Amino acid sequence: MMKKAIIAMSGGVDSSVAAYFMKQQGYECIGATMKLYDNEDIGLSREKTCCSADDIEDARNVARRLGMPYYVFNFKDEFEEKVIQKFIKTYELGGTPNPCIDCNRYLKFEKLMQRMKELQYDYVVTGHYASVECKDGRYCLKRGKDTTKDQSYVLYSLTQEQLSHTLFPLGEYTKAEIREIAEREGFINARKKESQDICFVPDGDYAHFIEQHTGNTYPKGDYVDKYGNVLGSHNGIIRYTIGQRKGLGVAAGVPVYVIDKDLANNKVILGSNEDLMTTHVEADHFDSPVRAVTRGQAIVLYDGEYVLGGGTIL
Repeated sequence: MMKKAIIAMSGGVDSSVAAYFMKQQGYECIGATMKLYDNEDIGLSREKTCCSADDIEDARNVARRLGMPYYVFNFKDEFEEKVIQKFIKTYELGGTPNPCIDCNRYLKFEKLMQRMKELQYDYVVTGHYASVECKDGRYCLKRGKDTTKDQSYVLYSLTQEQLSHTLFPLGEYTKAEIREIAEREGFINARKKESQDICFVPDGDYAHFIEQHTGNTYPKGDYVDKYGNVLGSHNGIIRYTIGQRKGLGVAAGVPVYVIDKDLANNKVILGSNEDLMTTHVEADHFDSPVRAVTRGQAIVLYDGEYVLGGGTIL
């Protein structure tokens, strides 16, 4: 019996070639783009982000070229609740979130997989650079072959059930090889530029997005050193993350970094690079110091090429 797969298509080259591989392997496939927000929701007046009309048309074009049905699934409410609101709350609580992990966890491998089951399909397929391997009856998540593109880090939360219904056909390829295949097959997005920013903050100004989305303002306050001495004035505590050096606007005579944040007193604490080094996080201890451990980010544990698990730094 022919296996059936839903291809998560972003409009980019990676998911397009993933779809091509699955068709070549004889799977019955449909393409699906997740509609996560409208541009008005994120304060943009024109289509220039992930999930934009252009991206949807690129995905539809590739699906048509491959002879696949293509659908757009509306997951906007879930994205607002599970990703955007968590993103905002983490910044407000002094952390630095990773919304790509939450998007994969709650959208691609929860909502999309739920849709897969409703449609009685067998797999969700994505263009991540990672691999799934079955060893001794357990499904293991592995790093991608292309170490510069490996995305296993953002997939650490996948369960055994999810891994058993997930395929990552790009895991054994490099990005250069994927682009070559896309060009050979005449895909419209073969040389499409990759997005380097969070999809709903395309200009990288996280603080502006949060202020616009919430209607809140975040007042200026003091920069202080670890002894409490005032070093200057900051522009709102959500604008800073642990380890940050650029954009501080402090002339200290030596390089200074954000080493902590005092939310109760609206203070950003600055210090040296050495002040960023730590031998532990709440989860466990390290053999040698690790720089700029940051609340809200993920810690992912590996055994060689295999992901063992992970969690959020508190």
